[in-house]
Amino acid sequence: MSRADAAVAGLAVALALLVTAGLWPDPHGRAITVNSGDQALFEWLLAYGAQSLQGANPLLTHLLNVPDGVNLAVNTSITVYAVVFAPLTWLVGPPVTFAVILTLNLAATAYAWYWLFSRQLACRPAAAAVAGLFCGFAPQMVSHANAHLNWTAQWLVPLLLWRVLRLRGRRGGIVLGGLVAVAFSIAAEALFFTALAVGVFLAAWALSRSRRAAARAALPAFARGLGWAALTAGVLLAYPLYLHFLGPQTFHGTGFDARIHAEDIAAYGAWPQRSLAGVAGLDSSLAPNPTEENSFFGIPLLLLAVACFGYLWRGADAARRATLRALAVTALVFAVLSWGPSVKVFGHYTHIPLPYAALVHLPVFDAALPSRLALVVTPILGMLLAFALDALLGRERGRRLVTWSAAFAVALLPLVPVPLLTSERPPVPRFITSGDWREYVGPGGVLTPATFTSDLLPDGQRWQAYALARGQGEFALPAGFFLGPGGPDGRGRIGPVPRYLDGVLTYVAQTGAEPVISDVDRARARADLAYWRVEAVVLPDRVSGAKWPVHVEAVRRTATALLGPPERVDDVWLWRIRP
Repeated sequence: MSRADAAVAGLAVALALLVTAGLWPDPHGRAITVNSGDQALFEWLLAYGAQSLQGANPLLTHLLNVPDGVNLAVNTSITVYAVVFAPLTWLVGPPVTFAVILTLNLAATAYAWYWLFSRQLACRPAAAAVAGLFCGFAPQMVSHANAHLNWTAQWLVPLLLWRVLRLRGRRGGIVLGGLVAVAFSIAAEALFFTALAVGVFLAAWALSRSRRAAARAALPAFARGLGWAALTAGVLLAYPLYLHFLGPQTFHGTGFDARIHAEDIAAYGAWPQRSLAGVAGLDSSLAPNPTEENSFFGIPLLLLAVACFGYLWRGADAARRATLRALAVTALVFAVLSWGPSVKVFGHYTHIPLPYAALVHLPVFDAALPSRLALVVTPILGMLLAFALDALLGRERGRRLVTWSAAFAVALLPLVPVPLLTSERPPVPRFITSGDWREYVGPGGVLTPATFTSDLLPDGQRWQAYALARGQGEFALPAGFFLGPGGPDGRGRIGPVPRYLDGVLTYVAQTGAEPVISDVDRARARADLAYWRVEAVVLPDRVSGAKWPVHVEAVRRTATALLGPPERVDDVWLWRIRP
């Protein structure tokens, strides 16, 4: 490793630690404020994936959503991460493993892009460093660092591009196929977008008049390599793909509205929240939520990108112009597709149709969020920055170089990230950490918090993850945070279809409004518990809500009215449920 490599790696790690700084004082007791539900989900996936090394099916589980179970192949299972980091999870627990992976994702993404720019695209180290750090800590990466271990694993993209660029015959195809299998496990949606982007770029490049002969000459070897890649990936992913499309608890499309989860056109020129510009008060609320700022480049960077393109175009030969044209076409295609099925500007929805309207009901597209297609634009901007800065360092001197350097500073410095917002979360109850739950729930039996587990009330999966990682044994949950069937029009939904008991207790947890309970309500509650085979209902004194404060006392009074008086065990209220 050269001094430049070491410097970039050190800076990438330092910036990653800065972004995740709020978690490190107490990984078990801190959560990412705007997305604590997803954090709990990924911690659970890490614990369950480690458990799969002891014989559990890593892609199917009945520990959630009793009695139907959950198909993890249609969820973001991150199985590769869970297996690789299993020793760390067993040693220090899923929350620490989560923080480690999130930090490494950011640092590895920046370094992987630097490596691609400097080694494979022959850019000067300084140019590759600026572009690599931009790609690793771009607004989109920092936004998804709000608990998305899948979307922050963008280090996979430069590796995939590297193998595509070197795709010749069997050996290259086998390596690419293996990378595809790893990427599918960690971030299947990102893999889909990468494949689409590569396809658009290669088509635009090959159709350039100056590149047609070269494309025809390279096609046979490339096709052979692609065939080997497809064969290798197909063998490695045969079972996951079967479960994904034909297994139990599958669905077609998600319950997310493509119009809401489409990028606002104005968002491309907006500033992100967790950046120097954002903390200075220049941010906006054009994203559907803080984890989906998928463009937010700021107007100065967009202007710089146009200037870099023009500068490179003027000094380029026919071959380089073909590459630049293909990059521009790919960026434009994905920017327009990210705007979703109809135009949205400054939060105003219109009925002006866009090309994505023709794709929204197609398989795979119906399960993707169109706004995330904007993520493809980020590395294209990074490439333009790398190529332009490399050319500037080689050609320019004096005042012109100073002017260009100032332009880069004006565009990039406002995007420098700041730490993610974090907050305290309740500890896992002593009733769970001590293992006392085993006195009230048989092996593999069903336990539930009175605040039934969901994306908004994630504690149950945190408890289950703790028990799995500490080797205490297994208890199942009747609900959970996952994607499964049961949404409108046959689409998917988050969590199970609610029944009476989880519906009423979740309503009370959110609002504090206590309904009048009748004997009919008690009978319905008992029928639900029998359906789930619940043996114990548990309520701690503190409950974390991912979006709103939880009215714990109101939940306890309502549960008591439905189930009878609880008993106090350790630090929880407990209702024993007898057949």
